[in-house]
Amino acid sequence: MIEVGKKAPAIKLPDSEGNKVSLKDFLGKKVVLYFYPKNMTSGCTQEACEFGSAFPNFKKLKTTVIGISKDSADKHKKFIEKFNLPFTLLSDENGDVCEKYGVWKEKSMYGRKYMGIERTTFIIDENGKVEKIFPKVKVNGHVDEVLKAIKGK
Repeated sequence: MIEVGKKAPAIKLPDSEGNKVSLKDFLGKKVVLYFYPKNMTSGCTQEACEFGSAFPNFKKLKTTVIGISKDSADKHKKFIEKFNLPFTLLSDENGDVCEKYGVWKEKSMYGRKYMGIERTTFIIDENGKVEKIFPKVKVNGHVDEVLKAIKGK
């Protein structure tokens, strides 16, 4: 179970170019690590585009934005290109990182139960510790909520 104040679980996943990215690459910077279900779906596209629009604000706050889903690196590349996303997307195809972060959960839609990624955002501080967790994220207003948390408001 991930807890605020504890070290964030290590990750090493491929980005949209196939380069391995590790959380420790960002020590010294804040990281917004957001998990989302699937590229090219309405809610996930809205969330990614809102993070993209707010990217200059995150940059001013010396904060890196990273999205993670189970989509392949190739699908991430298409998603980034289609919506001109200025941040990194990582591919967790086998779901190990989703499991480590506790976002792989049973969901239900129209009475049907299935396993999937529960939309969740983590703010990780400059020392690699979890600063804040946003579980069961609702897309509308979420990016502003994250920015406010980073600014300490």
